[in-house]
Amino acid sequence: MKAVVLVAGKGTRMEPLTSDCPKVMLPVANKPILEHILNSAVEAGIEGFVFITGYLEEQIKAHFGDGSKWGVGIEYVQQKEQLGTANAIGYARGHVKGAFLVLNGDMLIGQQDIKDLLSRKEEAVICVKEVENPSDFGVLETENNKVIRIIEKPKNPPTNLANAGIYLFRESIFGFIDKTRPSVRNELEITDSIQMLIDSGAPVGYSPLKDIWIDIGYPWDLLKANEHLLKILKGSYQGTVEPNVTIKGEVAIGKGSLIRSGAYIEGPVVIGENCDIGPNCFIRPSTAIGNRVRIGNAVEIKNTIIMEGTHVGHLSYAGDSVIGRRCNFGAGTKVANLRHDGKNIKVMLKGRIIDSGRRKLGVIMGDDVHTGINTSINIGVLMGKGRFTVPGEVVKH
Repeated sequence: MKAVVLVAGKGTRMEPLTSDCPKVMLPVANKPILEHILNSAVEAGIEGFVFITGYLEEQIKAHFGDGSKWGVGIEYVQQKEQLGTANAIGYARGHVKGAFLVLNGDMLIGQQDIKDLLSRKEEAVICVKEVENPSDFGVLETENNKVIRIIEKPKNPPTNLANAGIYLFRESIFGFIDKTRPSVRNELEITDSIQMLIDSGAPVGYSPLKDIWIDIGYPWDLLKANEHLLKILKGSYQGTVEPNVTIKGEVAIGKGSLIRSGAYIEGPVVIGENCDIGPNCFIRPSTAIGNRVRIGNAVEIKNTIIMEGTHVGHLSYAGDSVIGRRCNFGAGTKVANLRHDGKNIKVMLKGRIIDSGRRKLGVIMGDDVHTGINTSINIGVLMGKGRFTVPGEVVKH
């Protein structure tokens, strides 16, 4: 069976991280989000993939190629206009036969939940997750273990079964996609296509997710995904570890990396290839350090994603943050990550104030940002690609 994976979107809510990178290629635990999804699907028994691409598709093609590294075939189909989920899935016509899965490229799911779908015989199956706030989701109304209606963000939800955006379809869905008309959001929604399939009398089932399900919609969701994936990390030392280095827990060190004397690393932590770490630094749990990263003397890093080519100068601190590629922290740069009152941190994103749901959140930093020495960065700050600060600057917003 093949899986159709939707990877065309830019991920505007993920800015500034997606200025030069497709959302699905953002790293968690030092691998692109999409690679984690592909690994789960392959382990579950998926034999081939159709990637529906769009924004910066060449980066996806360069990383995954023809799929031979994973022992599967990968086809690429470009979605010329992004008109909604039904439109995207419609591009798979002619590339799949019989039953096929649809996965989102920005959503972590466990292999067992994928495997559970493969044996289902209904015309369509929708994966669902029981949630405490069903009014915030598309909700399924069910009867006799079948779906009879999908309701978007209902005021009085009939169930707490939220649509997880993962589907098993058969080729019959394409006929209903052809009949789908724009929704109130002016998009061609696959849920409208499924409702027509239900109304036609076809059996549509649902499958509750029992394993991990993380929908990566905002930059701070990367931290949640990173924490989860690092919990199953197995330590390995492929680089050089100097004397008087302390390593506790599961720590993976990539080829060509140097851990200098006095470094204290408390896993789970993953360190990429050709990194230079220390001396006398403190790397705390749930940190992922990409390739060619430099962590200087007396630096402390905690629960943070640092992407490739970034340098964090001596006497600096970053916690609960996502730091892009090729950034440079001037000496003494400090990132705040906790409100004095302990309440959730709110972020200004695209002109709206969003509750991150996190009590601790530092900076979301785009690529190629440079900070002057002794820069202080406030909680929940987004710094766009290529920005810089002068020595001693306080970044409040």
